[in-house]
Amino acid sequence: MLFGDCGDCDSWSQQTLIMMTKDFEPITEKEIHQDDFGEGKFITVGWGKKETQFHGSEGKQAAHRKQMEVPPASSSDDGRPRVTWRGDGQFVAVSAICPQTGARKVRVWSRELVLQSTSEPISGLEQALAWKPSGSLIASTQEKPNKHDVVFFEKNGLLHGEFTLPFQKGKAKVNELLWNLDSTILAVWLEDVKKEKNSETNTYVQLWTVGNYHWYLKQSLHFGSAEKSQLVSLLWDPEIPYRLHALCRGWHALCYDWHWSTDCSTGEESHLVANVAVIDGDKVLVTAFQHSVVPPPMCTFQLQLQQAVNQVAFHTDPTKSADLAVLDASNRISIYRVGDSIVKDPTVTLGGSGFKASVETPHLEKTYRVEVCCGEGKQVNPLAFRLFTWLQDDTFLAVSQGQLATHSIIHHLTGGPEAEGGCLHLCLSMPVDGDVISLCCNPKTRAIALQLADGQILKYLWEAPTPALEPWRSSTGSAVRFPSPCVQTALAMIGGEEAILGLTDRCRFFINDVEVASNVTSFARYDEFLLVTTHSHTCQCVSLRDTSLKVLQAGFSSSSTPETLRKVERGSRIVTVVPQDTKLILQMPRGNLETVHHRALVLAQIRKWLDRLMFKEAFECMRKLRINLNLLYDHNPKVFLENVETFIKQIDSVNYINLFFTELKEEDFTKTMYPSPVSSNVQLQQCPSQKKVDLICDAMRAAMENINPQKYCLSILTSHVKKSTPELEIALQKVHELRGTVLLVQMGVTAEAALKYLLFLVDVNELYDHSLGTYDFDLVVMVAEKSQKDPKEYLPFLNTLRKMETNYQHYTIDKYLKRYKKALCHLSKCGTEHFSEFLNLVKDQNLYNEALKLYPPDTPEHKAVGSAFGEHLNQKHLYEQAGLIFARCGAFERALDAFLSSGSWQQALCMASRLGYMVDQLAGLARNLAGKLVEQRKHAEAAILLEQYAQDYEEAVLLLLEGSIWEEALRLIHKYSRLDILETNFKPAILEAQRNYLMFLDSQKTTFTRHRKRLLVVRELNEQARQGLLDDETPNCLEADLISETSSIVTASDMSGKYSHSNSRISARSSKNRRKAERKRHSLKEGSPLEDLALLEALGENIRATENMKGEVHSLLKGLVLFGYDEPARELQEALEEALQLIERSLPEIWTTDLQQNPANPVLGPNSTANSIMAAYQQQRIAAPAVQDAELLIPPKLNKNIQWKLNLLQ
Repeated sequence: MLFGDCGDCDSWSQQTLIMMTKDFEPITEKEIHQDDFGEGKFITVGWGKKETQFHGSEGKQAAHRKQMEVPPASSSDDGRPRVTWRGDGQFVAVSAICPQTGARKVRVWSRELVLQSTSEPISGLEQALAWKPSGSLIASTQEKPNKHDVVFFEKNGLLHGEFTLPFQKGKAKVNELLWNLDSTILAVWLEDVKKEKNSETNTYVQLWTVGNYHWYLKQSLHFGSAEKSQLVSLLWDPEIPYRLHALCRGWHALCYDWHWSTDCSTGEESHLVANVAVIDGDKVLVTAFQHSVVPPPMCTFQLQLQQAVNQVAFHTDPTKSADLAVLDASNRISIYRVGDSIVKDPTVTLGGSGFKASVETPHLEKTYRVEVCCGEGKQVNPLAFRLFTWLQDDTFLAVSQGQLATHSIIHHLTGGPEAEGGCLHLCLSMPVDGDVISLCCNPKTRAIALQLADGQILKYLWEAPTPALEPWRSSTGSAVRFPSPCVQTALAMIGGEEAILGLTDRCRFFINDVEVASNVTSFARYDEFLLVTTHSHTCQCVSLRDTSLKVLQAGFSSSSTPETLRKVERGSRIVTVVPQDTKLILQMPRGNLETVHHRALVLAQIRKWLDRLMFKEAFECMRKLRINLNLLYDHNPKVFLENVETFIKQIDSVNYINLFFTELKEEDFTKTMYPSPVSSNVQLQQCPSQKKVDLICDAMRAAMENINPQKYCLSILTSHVKKSTPELEIALQKVHELRGTVLLVQMGVTAEAALKYLLFLVDVNELYDHSLGTYDFDLVVMVAEKSQKDPKEYLPFLNTLRKMETNYQHYTIDKYLKRYKKALCHLSKCGTEHFSEFLNLVKDQNLYNEALKLYPPDTPEHKAVGSAFGEHLNQKHLYEQAGLIFARCGAFERALDAFLSSGSWQQALCMASRLGYMVDQLAGLARNLAGKLVEQRKHAEAAILLEQYAQDYEEAVLLLLEGSIWEEALRLIHKYSRLDILETNFKPAILEAQRNYLMFLDSQKTTFTRHRKRLLVVRELNEQARQGLLDDETPNCLEADLISETSSIVTASDMSGKYSHSNSRISARSSKNRRKAERKRHSLKEGSPLEDLALLEALGENIRATENMKGEVHSLLKGLVLFGYDEPARELQEALEEALQLIERSLPEIWTTDLQQNPANPVLGPNSTANSIMAAYQQQRIAAPAVQDAELLIPPKLNKNIQWKLNLLQ
């Protein structure tokens, strides 16, 4: 047998092994039969005697057992040696008949022909030998006294497991054993034992697999007894794991391609039990996963057939999907149906001892025979029909090979009561120009899709009057073709379009001709969902409703939400999904099963139950799988509130209702924790003004009180406690009421039990305080007795309270409970002797507004409270509000002082009038107020006081001139005929103002130009720094501080100077502290950090100050022109216009487009890393301004709608 390029091992008649190269040059030679065991000989360490050693289940008798003599090989043994290599070529096993004993022995040699081990003596060991490519076991056969086994050896020669062939002893012999490429399938080549010399024998090929330590006979190929059909060669493909080649004596070559598939029922109704069938020789093991999840090879029930089973097909009608048809190796179809029979079928047995059937088992209804036409000279083709599909009652679909290897034929097989001799009639055969490798049917639409070997998809119109084939087309009209052949296909509705799904043996997953994923190990379609398992050990569940191929492709490639993705065990594959349930059955690589409840399936099923008002099923599922119970309401609040009584009657458990109450939260879980995959309009709050928890508690409490208040007493108490503002007093009162009632029904609750439950929900001290707040001392004592309080502490306190007058008693209790508003109300009813205590409580707890409402306005108590309130406001420097309170209480003197302090000169004059001030007193008061208003730069209001109350017209005019209120000053001059003021004060004032404005504008232009030029220099330095030209000139390297908000490069420069903000009477708006803080953050010192931002800030303030001069300059220009000062006016107008034009020209240069488009740092964010930040930083070297400085990047607005210029000056 040739192995690679290394060597060839052959056995000669001299009973020797010769290792040769690929050119058949001998390397070494050894005798096959060796007396030594080999290098792997077991070592005895010499501890104790043989009689004292442990001998397993055989006991001590094993120590005295003599070595059994092995009989010679049977007559059916061909006597020839067998050689088999391990998959990696490091070892070779040789089976040969020992000359001394005549029995076979297996020896394991290394690739250098060094003996490693010799098998233990085995009676009946036969010639077949095959080393598992994975290297773990060596397979052979053994004929035992009453059975025929396939046995396995380890490399050390010891037996390690076996399974029995389904033949009686002496009926068949094993010619060869062959492992496939990935060691998952063992092929057994058998033939019948000849009874007569000239008789013809049948040959068989059986395919065995192992799962959960159980060997299954999956396929049985019967080649018949014809001479030309005799099998002469059998070989697994060296590249494709599941391809088997067979050659018959008549030069008839067969090639079989298998793939794994799961035979499961397709119905999605709740009465269907999710049957899954497993082929095991002449038995079909069926498990109903809706009722039991048992590890294979256990099952719910099994079907016993007369021949080995090759194919199983469930009915494609969703309403009959529990019915199944079985095709065996003799081409017989057995029909098993559920129901319609009361007689127990002997071929159907339960899957375990002592099991009680919780499901209805099927019965054998009929058996059909499929005639395979083999004309004279034609070869028998085992497994002639493949892709066996049960379309409808007594109608089947199957595919067979055509005349050419690349052609197939679709057969319609029909039966029925009129079928003669139980044969299926071949009513139609349709040739297919291609090799059909898969067939799938959609149970809902009844569509059938065929996949050819080249990936082409055909649609089979089997329900048409004349069945036909046509290309499967997508929604765009193009023919669908899989890029690679798929071993598993299915049909599904995706966004209203029927599409075909396909999975290759390389884990590529296609929807139509689009590859949506490349790491899928298995998939299943259920209802509106597609479930897949992946190589990353996850199970993903996506909704196919209202979606598209692009959305699905993006969903598989991107990170999924926790609802659609969950971790599963390594190597898990999907078996089935239980209909109308949340169970997803997965199978592990070893073969054991695991049930998971995928969150997407769970939520979808819960939503269905809630839509059908099946609250009990939804609640039990949510409780078991820990889904938040708020979803019961949030899914559809309106429907829930309308069916509260239905909900309570279905749940019918006080404990479950209490559990629902305790989980309620003021949160819409359909928007936070469990968002619906499909947009819905049902989540509409019925009462938006009321809180959710309160709404549910009130509705359910009303329903429980209507149904049975005694039974749901504890739940009613819970509804009071769980409200947003717990109604503990009401709950306590209900408990107190129970104390005086007699239980008339068994389901009622005693007062003690209710109180004990209430103490479970609420802290005992809090409950004691609330019971005290009911003013019911019997209730207080009842609660206190259940607490850990010492009677010596609370009884004296309660006795003291009992002796008090009712209102004062309530006041004392409320004050103790810190319910000061209630205490104040009760204390106000206790008479004038307690008013001082009342006033002290008001002052201590700041309850002035509540106290004022408790007494009529004209009472002394109301005025006393008002005076105290005013003093309180004065202390908080709320002088104007204090003045209003004093005035309302009639304390006009104190009100006047408060209004004077607040600067409310109108109210102060009103109080002076109420106090009866004389003219001279009013004049003094007016001068006093005017001085304060001048300090606040309110010259116009100060002038009004001097003019109207002090009759000092000249001083009023001077105040107006000081405030630059030129037109109002002219009005007063002419009103009181003081034209002399024009020459003495007015004209000099406007000329002085003109000079000040000119000086200010000149200063503004100079400062603006200096800042603008410096900003250009700083930006140029920053740009050079980005390009790496100034690395040696940066003493403060910003790489040392990556988290700084923004930066500016410090460089050497010949320009020096210190800039400060322009402060003047016109531009001053901010306080001194704010200017100090701004200067501290943004310094204009050359080379300082953030210098560019400081310059932007200074330029912005300069522009705003100049812009705000328009109104003041316009008023001054009118005054100058009125008195003939045209030249000064023209000079001022031109100066302001020149400054504004300079600003307008400079705006695009200062606030560039790039600066406005990058207001935030682009290299930071939730997806950034330290490396990405450093890389971006090294590329641009300067960060963008921080968020709090973003307003500096927006240029100031220039208002061109203000008409400030005088045309007569142009």
